[in-house]
Amino acid sequence: SEAIEEAGADLGYKWYGARALMSLRLEKGWGAWGLEFRPDFDAVESGMDAFINWNKEFTGKSATLAAKEAGSKRKLVTLVIDTPIDVTSDEAVLVGDTAVGYITSGGYAHHAQCSMAMAYVVTEHAEAGTTLDVEILGERYGATVQGAPIYDPSGSKMRD
Repeated sequence: SEAIEEAGADLGYKWYGARALMSLRLEKGWGAWGLEFRPDFDAVESGMDAFINWNKEFTGKSATLAAKEAGSKRKLVTLVIDTPIDVTSDEAVLVGDTAVGYITSGGYAHHAQCSMAMAYVVTEHAEAGTTLDVEILGERYGATVQGAPIYDPSGSKMRD
């Protein structure tokens, strides 16, 4: 509250809200629970398998391990939209006239000054630098699969 803002005045503390956090997480390529991480996506597709301790037993371990060994048919990616137009969710991701995925969330990335989105796409189109189209309000716009996060790719600013 105000006490926290006053105590952190010398550090530049400012009020911010959920929309600011949603914008910032796009720049880091971080998915959100209920949007990118939900029961219809498995841990391998979403990239959450990087956080699994495979030496421990857990419910669903055999199914998750089988999915990892089989390889994903789709992957979670971050897209940079070529035009400053915002997506919301469920927009189609296309290569030519073929739908290869869909957007789970997106918005304007204020620090990076561009529109960004998170999407699940067919694995063969998930490599960084791949160009795709997204359909927004019936119009097609170019998009590029982002590799490392567009903001602070090394994560060093979080550790300073």
